[in-house]
Amino acid sequence: MKMSIRPLALFKKDWQSEIRTRYAINALAMFILVTISVILFSIGDEKITEYLSGGLLWVVIFFSAMSGLSRAFVSEEERGTTLTLQLSAPPSSIFTGKLLFNLLLVFLMNFVITFLYITLFDSFIVKNYSLFLFAIVLGNIGISVSSTIIAAIISKAGSKGTLYPVLSFPILLPLILTLLELTKFAIDGDTIAGSFVELAVLVCYDVIMLAASYMLFDFVWKD
Repeated sequence: MKMSIRPLALFKKDWQSEIRTRYAINALAMFILVTISVILFSIGDEKITEYLSGGLLWVVIFFSAMSGLSRAFVSEEERGTTLTLQLSAPPSSIFTGKLLFNLLLVFLMNFVITFLYITLFDSFIVKNYSLFLFAIVLGNIGISVSSTIIAAIISKAGSKGTLYPVLSFPILLPLILTLLELTKFAIDGDTIAGSFVELAVLVCYDVIMLAASYMLFDFVWKD
């Protein structure tokens, strides 16, 4: 019973710390507002296609994740609490707690981005919201898992800010490309059954990244 509550305790600690400092929330909010504003001003009165607006959506989501999710373990190094965590909780519990925190941030971030997109971009018209919802949920999980393990890898590096996007891009690129394809299908109004292959790729990506993260985190965390 004691072991089962540790991830939730770690999640609660991170959330309370974020509420006090608002580092990740402020970074995400500012990046989202600035990026969407720049896109709107750049487009002006020009008419963009539905596919281009869908692609820009995932560009904003990808770079927003780069700006706000890198500190999952960096903050522990800066506060000097890494050793305390290593002594007080098993690696799997630590990773789960950090993953839950990043999941919450990613879902909040993508909800805001998607809402602003639907509100501000007239060309972004989704005909199959069920398919789009599947893409968003599975994409959020993939981004959260990948970002969490990458944040653990770079936490002890010297150039954390530069290393994070360098490692994230090749890992997240297959996920982003699949999400772009699913968004295109959702805009066209394709059925979920017709998009089964892309959805299966997303599920496999999430499962593989989750399994690999739990297997590797023990070595990453202790080294």
